[in-house]
Amino acid sequence: MHNEQRSARRSAGVGRTADLATNPFRVDRDRVASSPFFARLGGVTQVVSSTGSGLLVHNRLTHSLKVAQAARAIAERLTGRPELTAVLEKLGGCDPDVVEAAALAHDLGHPPFGHLGEQVLDRLARHRFGLPDGFEGNAQSFRIITTTDVRGPKALGLDLTVAVRAAMLKYPWTRHQPLGLAVAPRGAAEPDDMPGTGSSKFSAYVTEINDLRQAREPFDGRIESWQQTVEASVMDTADDIAYAIHDLEDFHRVGVLQHATVAAELGTWQAQALDLAALSDAELSAEIRMPGRSLETLRRRMHLKDSWVMSDEAFALAVRKVGKELVDGLLAVPFDGSVEAEQAVAGFSARWTRRLVDAVGVIEEPTPRSGHVVLAVQQWHEVQVLKFVHRRFVLLRPDLALHQRGQARLLGSLVDALEQWVTDRAEADRLPRRLHDLVELAETEYAALARTEPSTLVGAAGDPHVGPDVVRGLARGRAVVDFVASLTDNQAAALLEALSGRTGQLWTDAFVL
Repeated sequence: MHNEQRSARRSAGVGRTADLATNPFRVDRDRVASSPFFARLGGVTQVVSSTGSGLLVHNRLTHSLKVAQAARAIAERLTGRPELTAVLEKLGGCDPDVVEAAALAHDLGHPPFGHLGEQVLDRLARHRFGLPDGFEGNAQSFRIITTTDVRGPKALGLDLTVAVRAAMLKYPWTRHQPLGLAVAPRGAAEPDDMPGTGSSKFSAYVTEINDLRQAREPFDGRIESWQQTVEASVMDTADDIAYAIHDLEDFHRVGVLQHATVAAELGTWQAQALDLAALSDAELSAEIRMPGRSLETLRRRMHLKDSWVMSDEAFALAVRKVGKELVDGLLAVPFDGSVEAEQAVAGFSARWTRRLVDAVGVIEEPTPRSGHVVLAVQQWHEVQVLKFVHRRFVLLRPDLALHQRGQARLLGSLVDALEQWVTDRAEADRLPRRLHDLVELAETEYAALARTEPSTLVGAAGDPHVGPDVVRGLARGRAVVDFVASLTDNQAAALLEALSGRTGQLWTDAFVL
């Protein structure tokens, strides 16, 4: 795998300088890092906006940098183990530069306001604009590097190597693509509350289906069509590691993650594990607000969804480990900005990153619910418990929900205003140039699909015939969604202020991209 690229690197001559100058994967990494879509991630929320918290918290840019750091460390450890060389080559290779480039690019498509923005744009894309594949952050990232970014040597996309494009495909299918498996891969199942909407996670829209097929073609016969490449699996694992650790750091700093409540949840479950296990699902649900019940719910959900790896013994050890390191360690002393507090946060992050990165291994024939690259069983359980703490004590807070409902309304109003502008014939010549270009691009794409693969657009048209009016409507919808998704949090707010007539500023930074 990657033989063409690797032979080019070997033929560049000896010495590190020649390698740096000719390695196409490093060129890919530099193209991603130079993209304006990458720069904008510094203004895109990870969980809460830095302006909302008043303190230093991660954004999508710092998150991406940490994922890239962890991903490269994992790849270098795996390729440094001689006993894995044959397996890695058989599965398609594991190049640290490919992994790093894909990790830097994996969140390029995340819209303003984090996952909340992703949910809002998906709902609007499907219900208002009739786009069958809606909006998905991973698919938007792939669309950017193949289509909407213009910083590559070609007119469209970044012209990245096939290896890096394949490594970005965490979920290598489209939204409505049938996979024909008894057990759906992680992310491929329909959400319980949205039947008929297709996979909850996917990595390409129908407009990029040929790019997906091209990226996956070199791996035919090496891995299953629905399976991540090894390099994508490394990137995905690194994403999980970074997410599990640095969001806890953030909310310890902000003062949201409280020692008493986390200690009560973990401590109660440990003390009452057998009694909690004996409760019926109905009894557990009725008592869900009591300490220990949410963690017991997680244990049962893990048995249901990940029985291939779930172990009650490993789960109990993970709760104990997280309790010792997080509750009795990091959270025991409130963060006050002192040197000691900063050192405690840095030590927690370093210990956990090292522990998890060192626990990564390779499985030649994984379950559909897993990639080829996996954490060891014990560390996998620890990540699930760390992520549980973040979800239970941060994401489910009413004050965060209040803040996010306001952001959701902002995005909805912004899409409304832009849709009215795009459909106003009298204003056609005064559209922002970027939005105008996105409409033209999408019209070309959907017109081609209407001729060659109309079935991919049937969900919007209602019948196999897709006429010009439908194409035009789909194109406008996709263009508005692309445009909004390319804004920072502040740009989205400033643009809505301008479109609503609530600002006296004539010039803003809202049209940078």
